[in-house]
Amino acid sequence: MVTHVFRHALISVLVAALAIGSSWSSPALARTNTATFDTLPASEQAMVADLEKRTFQWFWDSANPSNGLIPDHWPGSANDDRFSSIASVGFGLTAYGIGVERGYITRDQAIDRTLATLRFFANADEDASEDDASGYHGFFYHFLNMQTGKRFVRATELSSVDTTLLLGGVLFAQSYYDRDTPKEKEIRALADTIYRRVDWTWMQPRAPLISMGWTPGGKFIPSDWKGYDEGKLVYILALGSPTHAIGSDGWSAWTATYPRDWGTFEGQTFLNFSPLFGHQYSESWVDFRGIRDAWSREHGLDYFENGRRATYSQRAYAIANPAHWKDYGANIWGLTACNGPGDFTFKIADGTTREFFGYSARGAGLDYISDDGTIAPTAAGGSIAFAPEIVVPALQAMKEQYGDYVYDKYGFVDAFDPSFDGAVTPEHGRYVAGKGWFETMQLGIDQGPIVLMIENWRSGLVWRVMRKNPYIRKGLERAGFTGGWLSQATN
Repeated sequence: MVTHVFRHALISVLVAALAIGSSWSSPALARTNTATFDTLPASEQAMVADLEKRTFQWFWDSANPSNGLIPDHWPGSANDDRFSSIASVGFGLTAYGIGVERGYITRDQAIDRTLATLRFFANADEDASEDDASGYHGFFYHFLNMQTGKRFVRATELSSVDTTLLLGGVLFAQSYYDRDTPKEKEIRALADTIYRRVDWTWMQPRAPLISMGWTPGGKFIPSDWKGYDEGKLVYILALGSPTHAIGSDGWSAWTATYPRDWGTFEGQTFLNFSPLFGHQYSESWVDFRGIRDAWSREHGLDYFENGRRATYSQRAYAIANPAHWKDYGANIWGLTACNGPGDFTFKIADGTTREFFGYSARGAGLDYISDDGTIAPTAAGGSIAFAPEIVVPALQAMKEQYGDYVYDKYGFVDAFDPSFDGAVTPEHGRYVAGKGWFETMQLGIDQGPIVLMIENWRSGLVWRVMRKNPYIRKGLERAGFTGGWLSQATN
């Protein structure tokens, strides 16, 4: 367990250092998308709707109802000492609103669960102690004890990006629960308190950049958020703060490293970041369609289109399959940070020596390629709003080809690896003869993009709610974004 925590807690630092079966066309640089949920065949509509509901249910069932904390991974073994991921909580807070709109739960149920969550974070202990606090300077530890809410282990850092993903859900709640009732007023007030308390300038030991995190023992992590990756939302929220806002030069510093990752990979020209989560996390909450910063204007595309091209490039990589992994193709694809069978090097059945990983930031792009044959359904699922014409057939194919091994009560399992042939016992998950390795649990940070981006594609709900949030608007405007919905008055 501790090994897993170390690996998972440090993954952001590590990555910073470093359509067959469908009638839809797949142009190399498609800029428009005509595929909507309503245009799908009834069977595919049912599949997507079922996936959204099951993925939502993961968040609802796994949370501790007394404090709202949501586990990093679940379900686990009977003796699994569950710990909460604050990023999972952010996705969960957003999923609750989706659940209301889809009729999975009532508004009152969502309000009560949201209040329990926000009350916990608003009142959580914050100080510089090693073990007796949940956070410090408004930031929270990456992993918290599910029951006490305190720092889970000393291997976990006070995380700027995971706090940001938590805040995505906090600010969604602030704007979604807009009725003039005592409980919804309290939600808005608590959300405001939590966001205003975050001292973004404190997390800038090397200003104007923002550090990835801090620990009482090691102090500030030596790595800063530099583009391009999931850190976009970190800077947007830091720029939008009414209390501890960073200077506007923060966004310029963030984008200064873009040139190293701009280029063509697998037929797509875009701003590269190898794991697809870097194109999905900020985009789950922020509607980047039609709004552009200075870099976007210069390069003639917005970040939404960039994510679309990244999605197409991953599918093309799987079709090319340079390492000859089993089952890769037009509808079996998708690399991102996820679990894996374990850290092994051995010969597989065809005599080839293969290296496999446990939790790792798998990806393929100009920045790096890390691929052990492990596919994460969230890589495709979290990109459904970008490119539904290739994502829906992929999700359908995975479900049909692997059945109950890959799809269970809570939707897709976190990952699977058809090339893992059982020559050794996997560290977790299960090996199925003739099929490969399959995880038996889901991860909150991989479930989140699936449910949020399905809903954004179906109705635009999360994007629409977040467009109303004044802090999101202010952060984008201070970063230099113009056009699109930013040109319109706030509803």
